[in-house]
Amino acid sequence: MLAMALFSGCSSNPTEMPPPTIEPARAAESPPVTATPAGVVRPLAGPAQAAAFDARTGALVVLGGDPSIVTVFTKAGAAVPTRLSGAATAMTGDDQGRLFLSTRGGYFRFDIAAGTATRVGVQGLDEVDLTAIARRADGRLVLGSADGAVYTLSSDTAVGERLQIFARVDDIVTRGNTAVVLDRGQTSVTSLNTEGSKAEQALRAGQGATTMAADGAGRVLVTDTRGGELLVFGVDPLILRQRFPVPDSPYGLATSDIPSGLVWVAQTAVNTVVGYDLATGIPIEKVRYRTVRQPNSLVFDDASGTLYVVSGAGAGVQVIPAAGAGK
Repeated sequence: MLAMALFSGCSSNPTEMPPPTIEPARAAESPPVTATPAGVVRPLAGPAQAAAFDARTGALVVLGGDPSIVTVFTKAGAAVPTRLSGAATAMTGDDQGRLFLSTRGGYFRFDIAAGTATRVGVQGLDEVDLTAIARRADGRLVLGSADGAVYTLSSDTAVGERLQIFARVDDIVTRGNTAVVLDRGQTSVTSLNTEGSKAEQALRAGQGATTMAADGAGRVLVTDTRGGELLVFGVDPLILRQRFPVPDSPYGLATSDIPSGLVWVAQTAVNTVVGYDLATGIPIEKVRYRTVRQPNSLVFDDASGTLYVVSGAGAGVQVIPAAGAGK
């Protein structure tokens, strides 16, 4: 059982007993597009690694295949690239005009309106490859590393708690001050206590979990790409509440909190995104759209009801206005 693997007894040297892992799942390599994508497509130089939307500026921000370049798509449609002083791996925002991007030894603080980035080093992490980042309700950042540690910061530059029980930290989301960690190698989700000092619960997440998102209803959603399912977890306590088959290599994932309240899942094997309604206790498909090739990253703007589909193959940024409206 996964929980036993995570919480079994300790050896005198825990590094001698790494967590058991499997080959991490990946998005399918999407075929060429054969139908016109919905909405409009804005060009983007190269493939995308991650994307986020900022409510205050109304901007979409994309981390490129070149991990040192961040591109801001403004309300007016302009694409403004900024080169960072190093490679970034993941990002999270505060919806107040700032993004935080993890990097080796710390993170970048990015001012979206100004297009400027400041690198912030974290004490004691100079040689640590940081792979994930999230922001708690109290404003504290949580960082994850390639060697399986989670760092909860006590200030901009200091580590308050360190917890190393994972094979690798691939993603982190937060609900309030609770962080939830995705480990693709263990295909697991784990909730931490509010201090970040220990794991509260850990659950297996299908046969090959890849992406994770939190919604306004207090749920954490996970795509099981290898198993072909959408998994819906409650957080307090961590419990699997729903699972639903989604074929064709589900990967990209986004949530919306507007009245439609749809969960968006990209099927990378067929270049399609599907909107599911979870209100009835089981996901119900409400709408689907053809997408750009390799729809690996999804972002939803609640204010305008716009769905952004960002290609991981250099096919640009697809903008679908009023996505799901009237469904």
